[in-house]
Amino acid sequence: MKHVIDSFFRIVLLAIILTIWWLVLNVQLSNIMNLSIIVGGVLLTYPLVWLGRKILDRHKTPGHAVWTTTFVHFGLGFTFGVPIILALTTHHNWSGWVLPVPSVIGLILVIITGTATFLTVVNLALKGFGSPSFIKLSQKLATDWTYAWTRNPMVLAALSFLLSLGIWFQSTLFVLWVLILFAPALFFFIKVFEERELEFRFGASYLEYKSKTPMLFPRKPGVR
Repeated sequence: MKHVIDSFFRIVLLAIILTIWWLVLNVQLSNIMNLSIIVGGVLLTYPLVWLGRKILDRHKTPGHAVWTTTFVHFGLGFTFGVPIILALTTHHNWSGWVLPVPSVIGLILVIITGTATFLTVVNLALKGFGSPSFIKLSQKLATDWTYAWTRNPMVLAALSFLLSLGIWFQSTLFVLWVLILFAPALFFFIKVFEERELEFRFGASYLEYKSKTPMLFPRKPGVR
């Protein structure tokens, strides 16, 4: 019964996020408002993650980590999700600073990095028995395939995908937004919150994996 209630609660949270995303896609906002959300929304990630870490450290148990992660991920659905949607749908309004790279190169990179992102999600599903969101947190520590080369292959692939989109859009401002605002906030979440909650959920096995595998840039397994 508890499992059913937990699943229903997570579905409700997901429905709330999807509803907000749908509204963002369908509500017309001024350019100033869009830009404020694209920038300000990402910046709100820092207090969200800081608060999540404070709550996480109160009870160092796997169960507490799961529920704290659920609510932090829910918050990220707004601080990351909404700005990403607006950045993607309003990038053409960001005047000037055209990136001098043929859009076809960007399209090729989008296909490659999009495929890589999808494969890392599949990797996590098959080896970690979960997803990258709170709807189904990983049940097992994924350490095989792409996760043997880097602890965060999905982050690396997703950031590459966003940068590829910026190249495809030929938007220097979009690329700068990813590099200067989005990426640092994502790394802050990983270092301050995610690594800590994985330690609580998987214990010594995660600490061993962390000591042997680089955080982001891939390295052949077994090579120091």
